[in-house]
Amino acid sequence: MRRATTLENSIERQMPADVLEKLNLKPFETVEIGHPDIQRVAPKVHVTTGENKVVDSIEDVVKATLKDGMTISFHHHFRNGDYAFNKVMDVIIKLGYKDLTLAPSSLTGVMNDKVIEAIKKGVITSITSSGMRGSLGDFVSHGGLKNPVIFRSHGNRARSIESGEIKIDVAFLGVPVSDPAGNANGQDGKAVFGSLGYALMDAQYADKVVLLTDNVVPYPNTPASIKQTQVDYVVKVDEIGDPDKIGSGATRFTKDPKELMIAQMVNDVIVNSPYFKEGFSFQTGSGGAALAVTRYLRESMIDKGITASFALGGITKPTCDLLEEGLVKKVMDVQDFDKGAAASMAKKRNQQEIDASWYADPHNKGAVVNNLDIAILSALQIDTNFHVNVMTGSDGVIRGAIGGHQDAANAKMTIITAPLVRGRNATVVKNVETVVTPGDSIDVVVTERGVAVNPKRQDLIDCFKKVPSIHLVTMDELQKLAENQVGVPKKLEYTDRTVAVIEYRDGTVIDTIKEVKD
Repeated sequence: MRRATTLENSIERQMPADVLEKLNLKPFETVEIGHPDIQRVAPKVHVTTGENKVVDSIEDVVKATLKDGMTISFHHHFRNGDYAFNKVMDVIIKLGYKDLTLAPSSLTGVMNDKVIEAIKKGVITSITSSGMRGSLGDFVSHGGLKNPVIFRSHGNRARSIESGEIKIDVAFLGVPVSDPAGNANGQDGKAVFGSLGYALMDAQYADKVVLLTDNVVPYPNTPASIKQTQVDYVVKVDEIGDPDKIGSGATRFTKDPKELMIAQMVNDVIVNSPYFKEGFSFQTGSGGAALAVTRYLRESMIDKGITASFALGGITKPTCDLLEEGLVKKVMDVQDFDKGAAASMAKKRNQQEIDASWYADPHNKGAVVNNLDIAILSALQIDTNFHVNVMTGSDGVIRGAIGGHQDAANAKMTIITAPLVRGRNATVVKNVETVVTPGDSIDVVVTERGVAVNPKRQDLIDCFKKVPSIHLVTMDELQKLAENQVGVPKKLEYTDRTVAVIEYRDGTVIDTIKEVKD
């Protein structure tokens, strides 16, 4: 009997059976996580007195910890101000290691050239990450990496580390400050970035943990986000990061009339929903439109005399300003998107640092996203089934990240904001190029041409029908409006080779990405 060459998941996406079998992965079935019993793993611990873990150089620590075929990890809290990644990779490439798996929390633009160099030299042959952009995304999309990338959400990465699906041999973690024993945080020093939320998973589960810092202070350093009980080595470097680039662009308040219109419509949706009440909770992203929503929401909260119980996610200064004003009681902070938010963490008791598992792991005893009322998320594409693509562009090239998109979409009301078109490319389409977040998770789509509500949420449709400022439309109507504006796009051509696998937050495969045909 001939074996099937493709498998179909529950949202009718075709995927190569041989790739899933090789990676031991199963097709996506449902957004319902259920209540499984999960066995977690534990790292190896090399017992020492740990009085002074400072070593002379990165090269010394790489030689002491690394072997061919291992998995190495980094975090991306420094964002485009990161110096740690390239410093370490330069040494690894120079020493000639081979067949490494790169497992960072995400990949930023400053890492791209070094990753491509490492791939071309056979140093890196596998990658798992939240996302990638720019030259690296283009390189991988055109078949540059030996094995398919596995893209995971932040919550799924935490789940995968805890379950042993990602087994980190050596974690290289840049921190703004540490003492000689390895007590470190992201709140003090020159290159402050605030929460260490994603790095905390690596520190807890990696077999070897190496801290890199330009600021070694006397013992004991407190508060300690990463603790001496987890750390094997501390490496003193000249500079660990550029604080001015950690949040570059993230706090821009938009002046674009279309973005402001969308933000105002999002606010109207929130305020007129059943969730806008005393003690509600919310998550917004960074960027112009999301920050505009925060500003409009602030005005509505003051007007109605309503305060929020907590704000969640990647945190910006405007969110911290709500905390300062007493409009938000707590901020649950897994990552800071700008210097203002990072500085705020050091001063505010109610800005709580949380790790990625506490934030969004679907296989723990209760993640914060499970308590989320409203999530406001963006999209590269949305289709008529409400499926969302935040990973590939209209040309099929990888240019995004899952981030916490799938995780935050677990909120009671998930809102997607996007313009109807971008340039000559439709945002609302018949079928997205890559499904990242399934339509069953999406409740409302807001564009400048109207608001579409998932038909499964008749309660919200009935609610918004009564609001004159909310122009209700269907996704089919939005798709046709976009098509009339920019036409029907030419069908993209791919080879048969799979260059990336998109996991859902429970570890099943929701979609795959094929190599773009030149």
